Amino acid sequence: MEALLTSISTVALAEMGDKTQLLALFLATRFASKSSIVLGILAATLLNHALSAWLGVEIAQWIPESAISWVVGLSFIAVGLWLLIPDKDDSEDNSMLKYGAFGATFVLFFLAEIGDKTQIATVLLGAHYGSVWMVLLGSTIGMMLANVPVVFAGNWIMERINANRTRLLACLLFLIMGIVTIATPLLQ
Repeated sequence: MEALLTSISTVALAEMGDKTQLLALFLATRFASKSSIVLGILAATLLNHALSAWLGVEIAQWIPESAISWVVGLSFIAVGLWLLIPDKDDSEDNSMLKYGAFGATFVLFFLAEIGDKTQIATVLLGAHYGSVWMVLLGSTIGMMLANVPVVFAGNWIMERINANRTRLLACLLFLIMGIVTIATPLLQ
């Protein structure tokens, strides 16, 4: 249950103000079918995060047990610091829009997630918890919690959420997770 809840909260917070959230807003302004956008986000997230969680679990098997907490903890800290750098909306490429709401969303969202903070967080969560399914479920719920409201009420929400404050909160969460991950085995 810890893997599920941590994955939900970590990914939802990391997604705030992220380029994929900006992409969801962009797509919502271009397509009338909001449900097709949501389904495209869901499909892209499931595929991307399944691969990411699996990769994390696999990587953890190759790292010595004594080093896993250090590698994962320092990586969480690095992602936390990375969160302080705001993403830019680089979604002005309209060439994918010809594939319709679902197709464009699926392809653009999947590609935008490659190497993104939330993908890296999912890899780290997979390595930390060793559970593809719980991390996949949690990270997908987190992505949907962060993006579905943007699809349906994007402009209204974005005007009311302080992206800098949310990014700082996410940064602190990752820093705390990193410190706790490193400190826990040392204190046992």
